[in-house]
Amino acid sequence: MLLAGFISLVSCQQNNVEMYALRLKPGMDLKQEMAQFVETNQLQSASVSTCVGSLRELIIRPANQKELLHLKGHYEIVSLTGTFADHGKNNHIHISVSDSTGNTIGGHLVDGNIIYTTAEIVLLNNKDLNFTRVVDPETTFYELEVVGN
Repeated sequence: MLLAGFISLVSCQQNNVEMYALRLKPGMDLKQEMAQFVETNQLQSASVSTCVGSLRELIIRPANQKELLHLKGHYEIVSLTGTFADHGKNNHIHISVSDSTGNTIGGHLVDGNIIYTTAEIVLLNNKDLNFTRVVDPETTFYELEVVGN
């Protein structure tokens, strides 16, 4: 199950919950690599358990904004959380990063967040659930729908 470019990958399973620990290398795209991993491994209910690492390029969509924020520099990943639906094709992930002075910023993770030194990620997948996204009539956005298998 090791994909090209990953330095390490460990997986285990208990009570139908799988855990995958992986490390992304410098220059990799954080969101694209995670989504590709989920899709390639056909994870049906993946969520980000934890992530630490750093970015050299940050692109996020801040809360309730249409325009993306694009910053270059060195940023520590202090939080990464979210879900992958439809086997990685649809996701909702938030990230928080801090700069060298400790200032922190966060928002919706989009493509283009480039790893600086590492990203150490733990993903969980519950094989008894299936995550998908459907249009919510109240919010008009694609929202998570959880279905038991």
